[in-house]
Amino acid sequence: MFNEQESRRHERWAWLRFSIVGSLLAAPPARGQLQAEIAELAAKEWRHPISGQPTRFSFCTIERWYYRALAAKNDPVGTLRRKLRSDSGQQPSLSEKLRPVLEAQYRSHKKWSYQLHFDNLGVLVRQHGDLGPMPSYTSLRRYMQSHGLIRKRLARAKDTPGTLKAEKRLETREVRSYESEYTNGLWHLDFHQGSLKVLTPEAEWVKPHLLAILDDHSRLICHAQWFFGETAENLVHGLCQAFLKRQMPRSLLTDNGGAMLAAETRQGLLNLSVLHETTLPYSPYQNGKQESFWGQVEGRLLAMMENCRDLTLPLLNDATQAWIEMEYQRKVHSEIGVAPLQRFLESPNVGRDSPSIEDLRIAFCAETSRSQRRSDGTISLISVRYEIPGRYRHLPRISVRYAGWDLSHVYMVDGRTGTVLTRLYPLDKARNADGLRCTLESIACDSPVETEAAPYGPNDGMAPLLRKLIEDYAATGLPPAYLPKTTSKEES
Repeated sequence: MFNEQESRRHERWAWLRFSIVGSLLAAPPARGQLQAEIAELAAKEWRHPISGQPTRFSFCTIERWYYRALAAKNDPVGTLRRKLRSDSGQQPSLSEKLRPVLEAQYRSHKKWSYQLHFDNLGVLVRQHGDLGPMPSYTSLRRYMQSHGLIRKRLARAKDTPGTLKAEKRLETREVRSYESEYTNGLWHLDFHQGSLKVLTPEAEWVKPHLLAILDDHSRLICHAQWFFGETAENLVHGLCQAFLKRQMPRSLLTDNGGAMLAAETRQGLLNLSVLHETTLPYSPYQNGKQESFWGQVEGRLLAMMENCRDLTLPLLNDATQAWIEMEYQRKVHSEIGVAPLQRFLESPNVGRDSPSIEDLRIAFCAETSRSQRRSDGTISLISVRYEIPGRYRHLPRISVRYAGWDLSHVYMVDGRTGTVLTRLYPLDKARNADGLRCTLESIACDSPVETEAAPYGPNDGMAPLLRKLIEDYAATGLPPAYLPKTTSKEES
């Protein structure tokens, strides 16, 4: 299940900003009303994405977020993320002269700890002022990790409380009808188990589930399809078809079913900048337009097929598509007074163009991170090992996107920006058994360069820190604190 507390900090901030200004994008204010609506948002309290405490944002701040999201038509959430620093990953605290010295020291002593590298490098910096300032321990450790200077370790061996609460709320709170002002401003999505059974290829009679996606303003069915189960895979399959057919909406209202709250579903809607709202538990009346459509499905569509023998899922889907496109979409709707298709085409549209099929596949993926196993450069994901390309072998944590129903498509992404870096493939042990190995690409200092620390001290193999300790001890004038003893083979 999707957990907002486990998502990245900058992504939580982007989602909060988008949730504040998302209503202005889904229902653009009339001329002259923008400032008043922004002032109302500034007067509200919002939950801080990090601390969880109530907080408010100024008029100017919300106004800036709104215009940034409005300018980025295809990715409002992306533009509301925290911008990366221009020098991110460069680490200017290490001077250009100090870096090769550190790398030479690492090539000579790959088993040293970061602290020991830091102490020895500090000696060289104090002895040679032209190396530049000494960085902090944290900066040095971050630089070494990001450039693959990793320490080489030695090998070691039904009356539930929720229902009662919903009934009490319904008794004490009024219920009002609502409608979005714009086409593609709000969509509804839900599953419905049909009353007819279909025959499966395994010779079983099963009641299928109908996924229907409905536009709130026009009542148009953006997509409908029968499936054998209410799963996140089927939901995403149908939702992507709706995007490709009718454009992408600004917001989506669903119930709290497992498929709707799956990590792949929520992460995909977030990546596509679609505001995802859910109804209150045990309150189906909040999705009343969808419930009304189920009545027409049962009363007209399925009623006309109740005497069909050998009803199969393909036949049911073909009949459903024909009924929706040729009757429901073109018939005058009693609530709006016109046909859904006509209202959809004539009303103001706030939808956005749909991405490609491949981009949709990548978007609807759960995002997580795994530790890279340095012994063979792999990660484990749902009991399957995936190979990490050699150029990323220095990264301790790998951020990946995947869909639980299709582990053949796993993508490695940048954990800070969400950019897809490469596709990952499962470990092929049979292919690796042929003994052929690719040459590792250079990361920082893995190229075969001669180990030279000169001209910063004699190259006698002794570490700078130990040499300095010997010199300081000799400068005290005290004799060595031991009694020397000469031995020879004759004495033994």
